[in-house]
Amino acid sequence: MAQINAVTDLSYDGEIAVVTLNSAPVNALSPEVQDGLFDAFSAAAASEAKAIVLTCAGRTFIAGADIASIGRSGDHTLADVLALLDTIEKPTVAAIHGTALGGGLEIALTCHYRVAVPSAQLGLPEVKLGLLPGGGGTQRLPRLVGVEAALDIAVSGRNVRSAEALKIGLIDAVVTEGALVPDAVAYARKLVADAAPIRRVSAMSDKVEPARGKPELFDAFRAANARRMRGMEAPEAVISAIQAAVDLPFDEGLKAERKLFIERMMSPQSAALRYVFFAERNISKIPDIPADTPTVDIKTVGVLGAGTMGGGITMALLNAGLPVTIVEAKQENLDRGLATIRKNYESTVKRGSMTEAEVEARLARLTPSLDMQAFADVDLVIEAVFERLDVKQAVFKELDGVCKPEAILASNTSFLDIDQIASVVSRPEQVIGLHFFAPANIMKLLEIVRGTKTAKGVVATAIKLSRALGKSGVVVRTCPGFIANRIMRRRAEQAQALLLEGADPVVMDKIIFDYGFPMGSLTTMDLSGLDIIPDEPGKPTVRIALAEAGRLGQKNGKGFFDYDAARNPTPSPEAAEIVAAFAARMGVTRRDISEQEILERNLYVVVNEAAHALEEGVVVRASDIDIAAIYGYGWPPYRGGPMFWADQVGLAKIVEALERYFAQTGDAMFEPAPLLKRLAAEGKTFQSYQPG
Repeated sequence: MAQINAVTDLSYDGEIAVVTLNSAPVNALSPEVQDGLFDAFSAAAASEAKAIVLTCAGRTFIAGADIASIGRSGDHTLADVLALLDTIEKPTVAAIHGTALGGGLEIALTCHYRVAVPSAQLGLPEVKLGLLPGGGGTQRLPRLVGVEAALDIAVSGRNVRSAEALKIGLIDAVVTEGALVPDAVAYARKLVADAAPIRRVSAMSDKVEPARGKPELFDAFRAANARRMRGMEAPEAVISAIQAAVDLPFDEGLKAERKLFIERMMSPQSAALRYVFFAERNISKIPDIPADTPTVDIKTVGVLGAGTMGGGITMALLNAGLPVTIVEAKQENLDRGLATIRKNYESTVKRGSMTEAEVEARLARLTPSLDMQAFADVDLVIEAVFERLDVKQAVFKELDGVCKPEAILASNTSFLDIDQIASVVSRPEQVIGLHFFAPANIMKLLEIVRGTKTAKGVVATAIKLSRALGKSGVVVRTCPGFIANRIMRRRAEQAQALLLEGADPVVMDKIIFDYGFPMGSLTTMDLSGLDIIPDEPGKPTVRIALAEAGRLGQKNGKGFFDYDAARNPTPSPEAAEIVAAFAARMGVTRRDISEQEILERNLYVVVNEAAHALEEGVVVRASDIDIAAIYGYGWPPYRGGPMFWADQVGLAKIVEALERYFAQTGDAMFEPAPLLKRLAAEGKTFQSYQPG
């Protein structure tokens, strides 16, 4: 075996050269990796070997670019490695395990053949970073699997498992799990024995010719996927690049892809999405909780309450492979909850996302009970009962007497003080908030709420659990509304204020929708239910006026809007009358309001409240707030979240606008937060802020 460089080896198994990449943890394409691959392939090509196998040590094939090394360079670029691979006159085989993503898949596509173990996954996820593949991925993929499959894979950024990859021609064989290298070498040896052709994907054309001269195929794809691509620029760039693969010779298509890649790389959307990528990875880094903090091994979980939240939490736990005991007070409530869980799983089966066998395996891990004593041996209990402090305190008193001393007691409260809940138990250090967002089995945000006495090991355990559940666990200090609800409540309050002052509800919701949110501010409140949204205590609001008139939102087909059976909103004359009457009663003078004012007042108050929370130490860093807003409320990721977006707008501009609206309305929520004013005056950003 010859060591090419610190991360690459070249060895020989008879007449087969084996290039082994070993760059922990995921063999990302750093400058050192690219140099090693170029030199190893050059040496193998010049040797007497008759075929070359590329494999990777560790838990994965090349999992993509090394984003942390952007700006560094070595002797050879990825383009150099791919160009070399395209000229080698010996069969090359990519042996894939783990994930082959981004540039890793582009290297595999440039090899003449590809084999993978059953558990392997392949994909081009660049679109999720506001980019497109920049190493020929958009040019080779359609030539190998066809235009339709290439569009699906590259525009969605999804991973393709080995079975599907084999079916569509992305790989040539599925080999034995745990025997990748010997099987890949045997596959290469058979290629040599059969005198198999040097099959360069760049020279293929039969899969793209049927789409040549047919732009309507791409237009149809755009139309069919308009909703999921809304507001995002990278998907269109991917489509254009694949269209270039169809209409242009390979070399010209590469140039078109490169031009599009550079444009995307320099775009604000890509900057925002790359920021989100790193922000999500930072949320688990809590300064006073070292990475080696001992954690509790969560093997069994109890869920108290089988309603909407309890059922969703239960499904999230079951999906992660955890046994769950679910307890309700009444049999009919328990039966209803279990039926809903099964119904939700059955819907997943109908969509093809899960098999019936997988559903039954999950349900087999679920134990229903009417007796709180069933929680006696669980490692963690999550209560999801009625959102009232006295109710939750009574529940925690009982759990304290039932659960084993080392068990963690968690509340799914969305608003209440964790310290007050913990005050009634003998183990306040074992109490934590685990605030799931509805539907809990789908929504990615999990707020991990630290009480004053919550032990560091309990917080570390919650962070570990959030990863196991596939959630983004944002650690917050206890305060009213924590972080996501706290900051986004300001948007709801401003939406109501603007409505009273004369803003058109349809126009207002369209402005928020066009900004990139899944729905407008008013539609969001209608979805949640106008009878359950908390307002400032004692303050009369238009929401309350509508609820008192029997307009509860989508649940009964009438709120700020009227809704048909399919929950499509239309303007409501009745709601307009209620709003106008309430405005008159409150002495509000109605007027025309500009779209700019609507956008600023809806969103600048969120930034301002977030600045208060950041200075109070509710979260560790500004980017944690962005992750909470993105995954809890659908803040468009390509905007980067409220704090990143505010930095791009300019904090001084936001302060000026807030002061103007404060003078205009007298509403205290417009008074700029001290931190926001200070950063603006110093020409700094939220990203640069380091808590003292």
